[in-house]
Amino acid sequence: MQATAVHQASSQAGFGLFDTVPEDLLKFGHGDSFDAKKAADFLSLKKADVGRIADVAQSSVRWDANIPESVRVRMEEIASIINLVAKQFAGDQEKTVAWFRARNPLLGDVSPRDMIRLGRYERLRRFIIQAMSNQMQVKV
Repeated sequence: MQATAVHQASSQAGFGLFDTVPEDLLKFGHGDSFDAKKAADFLSLKKADVGRIADVAQSSVRWDANIPESVRVRMEEIASIINLVAKQFAGDQEKTVAWFRARNPLLGDVSPRDMIRLGRYERLRRFIIQAMSNQMQVKV
C-alpha cells in the first residue's frame, strides 16, 4: 500500500526514477543528435568554461563531430539538469535562464550558472534533485 502511494505521489509530482533523463524541453537533443554548443550557449558558457568543467584544454573544446568525449558527456549532463529545471517552469526558456543566472542564497549566494562554471556541477545537481524531492514530499 505504501509503495503505491509513493509511486502515485512521484507520478503526480512529475519526478520519479526515470526523470533523471528528463524530457528534452529545450531541444538540446540526445545521443548523436545532441547539440553541445546549444547547451553551452544556453548558459553563455565560453570555451574556457567548458574546458574547465570537462577537464580539457580550452583549445581542445570544439563543437563538430570531433568533440572530445569528456566535453560531450559533461555538456549532456548539464543539458539534462537544464531540462529538469525547465520542467519546473513548464518549459519556459526565459524563466529557466533567469533561474540559472540569479544568485541563490541556498547556494552560498552564487548563481547556478556560476556553480557550473566553477566546476561545482555535481553539488548543483544534488541541490536540484533535493529541491525537487522536497517539492514532491510537500505535494503528498
